[in-house]
Amino acid sequence: MDTSDGRTTVEVRVELKPGVFDAEGDGVLKALRLLGIAHLTEVTTGRVYRLEFDGIDPTEAERLAARAVDRLLANPVVHRVVVGPARA
Repeated sequence: MDTSDGRTTVEVRVELKPGVFDAEGDGVLKALRLLGIAHLTEVTTGRVYRLEFDGIDPTEAERLAARAVDRLLANPVVHRVVVGPARA
């Protein structure tokens, strides 16, 4: 986790679970095939949230990020979630 300047940044990745229809991914797959992109078999979509916290340690930042996931960012029935350090 980035802890520069007293800030901690957590990345939350939210994707559809396997078997859940991804309409946006399917549309992109079809469009890319029409554009001549060969050998493409699947496109999946997801969202990445970067949560920046000020003045708390990385453990507390992850705890708060998990709380945000539970309350707003994902539906456990259809989404899989990864919470971790922010990527550069």
